[in-house]
Amino acid sequence: MSDSPALLKPAELDPATSITRQICEQMDRCLLGRESLHRLVLTGLLSRGHILLEGLPGLGKTALVRTIGNILQLDFNRVQFTPDLMPGDVLGSHILQQTESGQREMIFEPGPVFTNILLADEINRASPKTQSAMLETMQERSVTLRGQTRELPQPFFVIASQNPIEMEGTYPLPEAQLDRFLFRVMFDAVDADVLQRIITERRQGDLPSPNWQASADDLNYLFTVMERIYLPKPVAGYIARLVAATHPDHAEAPESVKQYVQYGTSPRAAIAMGEAARANALLDGRPTVGFEDVAAVAKPVMNHRLILNYQARFDRVDASRVLTDLLEELDETGLDLPTDVSLQKA
Repeated sequence: MSDSPALLKPAELDPATSITRQICEQMDRCLLGRESLHRLVLTGLLSRGHILLEGLPGLGKTALVRTIGNILQLDFNRVQFTPDLMPGDVLGSHILQQTESGQREMIFEPGPVFTNILLADEINRASPKTQSAMLETMQERSVTLRGQTRELPQPFFVIASQNPIEMEGTYPLPEAQLDRFLFRVMFDAVDADVLQRIITERRQGDLPSPNWQASADDLNYLFTVMERIYLPKPVAGYIARLVAATHPDHAEAPESVKQYVQYGTSPRAAIAMGEAARANALLDGRPTVGFEDVAAVAKPVMNHRLILNYQARFDRVDASRVLTDLLEELDETGLDLPTDVSLQKA
């Protein structure tokens, strides 16, 4: 007897696909020129994951987060991370106040982290002490102060940004914190045609308001459907083999991994890839995850989790190149077929 869950029926899947399509259309309408990025960000949100955006200032990272909040009708807070930012500035703090009875007691004042979407702008400018304060919020989605744990509003997402080239006055994110981001996404500049549309249609950079918004019921329905997207065992096995092959001492590790990787990715990467692949399948209107869904999310899931060695720096090899080799050389099926035999992909 099969232990596979019942697949989603079209009557259940089609409304969810329609909602995701409308969300993407609104993002593309309000924010010009980054359709693939918008899809990837929505994939991350459906996976309930946090996203790290890397890009130069002025490319529209804040506008992206604000627009998502407007479309999904979620609360949004922005924190500018600076070297003098303290954990209490983000998490909240206790303030001594006098009650109506005349007694004094410590009252908790919630910080900006008590929201649905937190934009942590230039997160690598904060000190390690403040960065470490974000670990619990990103993993457990709660804040513990003075022995009391408070749950954050749900859903809760951190979308952080950092400048990839400016290193003065910054503190590189520790690996433990990087591992808590579902995706690292490169926020590249748009081309000249998109810039022309921006300066002619968006006076002073003002964004149009969305003409459609998702309701709380819509968002909850998407999360419910996400729970039922089926991950077949062969695809789950492929995810496990991909993550295992990022370790240089693994039997299936390609030559580039053995040469340039010091430490491979963690089990959290496998969990993240499985959830992101489910979200990608949902966006395509499919009830079952395929190998193509894994390939679509593998790089943004793993590119910030690989720790490269000094040889990679010397040879100017980045994580993207290593992952490209890994995806090309690792057989999806794991059957070790002869090179002259090929399988048709779905």
